[in-house]
Amino acid sequence: GTALVSTLGAASVAEAVTATMSGNHQTGVEFDSPTGGTDTNAQINDNNFTVSLSETTDGGMTISSSFKLMDENAGAGDIDAGFTLAFTDGSKLDLLNAGNASGSHDISVPSSAGAEGVATTSTNVAPNGLDTGTDATVLGLEYHTASDFLVDGLKMSASISTDTGAAATSTYRTDSHVAIGATYVTDFGDTTVTIGAGYSDSEGSDSQTAPTADNNGIHVGLSAVTGDLTVAVGFADGHSSTIGGTSAEEADYEV
Repeated sequence: GTALVSTLGAASVAEAVTATMSGNHQTGVEFDSPTGGTDTNAQINDNNFTVSLSETTDGGMTISSSFKLMDENAGAGDIDAGFTLAFTDGSKLDLLNAGNASGSHDISVPSSAGAEGVATTSTNVAPNGLDTGTDATVLGLEYHTASDFLVDGLKMSASISTDTGAAATSTYRTDSHVAIGATYVTDFGDTTVTIGAGYSDSEGSDSQTAPTADNNGIHVGLSAVTGDLTVAVGFADGHSSTIGGTSAEEADYEV
């Protein structure tokens, strides 16, 4: 601010820049029931954030400006979150666009030189992750227990979501899901061991000739970290209507 004012040839700065911030974050569920169409449910977001800056010179002149923050790369993979309620006991509840409790506890298996791979088109396959069957909709919630739940090192979560009401297309649509997951962390000397497991079941449909399909699966993994060395192993098994690349077929998978 001082450099800018000096460059303009104005008097010296009398005080530091005053900044004020204002905005809103609105999130919720909108239910539409048109007379001649299909009932739909959707998560609606309206977000604005503005920063205002002002500066007063010794001569009493005020220089002010403002800018608005926005996400220039918003898309399907970068959407607004819902609410998170954090409780005094350390647990929390995610509301709207919450996620899938099974995927929250999958073990990440590190790859080496990139030679490993699985010849399917699922959204997440080994060696990076095991949450291939964790479909969910934004109309859901996920509850996370506090750390050291029941025993030291154990943390669990459960989630559920419901149908958005959108019409079925050639792409598999998730109608509802339920899931549960757990992570246990313990130390053996200098080694930190993490065990993760989860189960997910989703019901869905598409407009192809195949019958209404569902995605479900289990996964379990173990990771051991000693200093800079991480060794991990994982296994997933399930049934999916999207993993094969053709929306009208169903497939069993193991990773």
